[in-house]
Amino acid sequence: MATRDTGFSLGQLFPGAFPDAPAQRVGGVAFDSRKVVSGDAFVALAGSRADGGRFIADAVAKGAVAIVSAQDRPADLPAQVVFARVEDPRRALALAAAVVHPRQPAMIVAVTGTSGKSSVAEFTRQIFMACGRKAASLGTIGVVTESGADYGSLTTPDPLSLHASLDRLAGDGITHLAMEASSHGLDQRRLDGVRLSAGAFINLGHDHLDYHADVAEYLAAKLRLWELLPHGAPVVINRDGAMADKAEQAARAAGHPVIGVGKGGDRLRLISVEREGFAQRLVVEADGVRVPVLLPLAGDFMAGNALVAAGLAVAAGERAEAAVAAFAGLRGVAGRLERVGDFRGGLVVVDYAHKPDALAAVLATMRPYATGRLICVFGCGGDRDRAKRPLMGAIAAEGADIAIVTDDNPRSEDPAAIRAAIMAAAPGRLREIGDRAEAIATAVSELRQGDVLVVAGKGHETGQIVGDRTLPFSDHAVVLAAIADLAGG
Repeated sequence: MATRDTGFSLGQLFPGAFPDAPAQRVGGVAFDSRKVVSGDAFVALAGSRADGGRFIADAVAKGAVAIVSAQDRPADLPAQVVFARVEDPRRALALAAAVVHPRQPAMIVAVTGTSGKSSVAEFTRQIFMACGRKAASLGTIGVVTESGADYGSLTTPDPLSLHASLDRLAGDGITHLAMEASSHGLDQRRLDGVRLSAGAFINLGHDHLDYHADVAEYLAAKLRLWELLPHGAPVVINRDGAMADKAEQAARAAGHPVIGVGKGGDRLRLISVEREGFAQRLVVEADGVRVPVLLPLAGDFMAGNALVAAGLAVAAGERAEAAVAAFAGLRGVAGRLERVGDFRGGLVVVDYAHKPDALAAVLATMRPYATGRLICVFGCGGDRDRAKRPLMGAIAAEGADIAIVTDDNPRSEDPAAIRAAIMAAAPGRLREIGDRAEAIATAVSELRQGDVLVVAGKGHETGQIVGDRTLPFSDHAVVLAAIADLAGG
């Protein structure tokens, strides 16, 4: 049986939870019974699929010597195993994780919103770097530093993984970190224990209503970020984003000064935008000084994301002019409005858009570049918010000249049923090709001079989730393979 050095007291890890045994030593903390090492404390979490209390016996069999749970002590728990009932085990786990992995970058900022979190976090990292800081970003695409990306799968990792990453980054000399804060992560207390210095809100659209009861609950989960900030810590609001007014009201009510950005911004106000190829020339009023800059990325929403990132840099103490000047060197995030290739005079773009607002924004952004037809390949994930399926079908039918409905991570659902729910929104105006590789190859084969093809939904992802398996799949790779096959033929 594996063991750890008993390096922590229960009083350190769970203050006040074990009044009769605060000095008892444990080696570490686990919330997955399969990962318990002899001498650990086990935190039983209620999950969406299984109640952690069911695994207390397994944890004890693995050598757990302390249990933390929201339930009463199990009658069959061995007498030598100490037990604490706490109101919020998830928060207790997160705070304990911060003790187990105590180091964090000195300056941590977090961004929340329905669409754009990955871009904002990564743009903020790049702006910090341009300002001379040693910086990283953390989110959907993993941990990114100057040396590259370590790809991950969750916007906000579990607290133990998150704090282990923070500790490692601090040990590597990272002083500035920009991270994504998802509604799931905030609601599940995964960011509790992170020493945040500033936060940002981009927008709120239709998503995750399979998890949250309604839009009001979804917004409330996002705005829990303000509760995690120290009193008086600045908050950045994209005033052009949906629900910006509610986010700003909540921030001010919680005692946070607001940095407004966008066309309605104050410290970072967008004066003008002119499209210039696949880039855009901006004029931004930064703390009263007009700064012209070429942003080498397309789309109003990318300009908004860059402004939020600049706002976070300003909140962290950087000069507003310097933050905006750094736009000229920004590089896009993998799978976010990414130009993948050209074929027969047509352009192919891959984007992560898998939500109604995001799909609408991408199609609107690419419409001016389509002197021919705008083609879209998209789908909806299984075991997720079903209400967005007809919404996305209607958006694609309206926004694209040709829209092909295909599979996108069907998970445990019948892929045909998912496609049918999308198709029902626009009978006769959507095409159906279930196999995603075939759908992409078909769309590429139909490209003509001046056409633009948007492959939406998976972005940077390298797998297709079918049933309980993740099969290798990359939109980027499939597009390039289709172009190569057709060009060779």
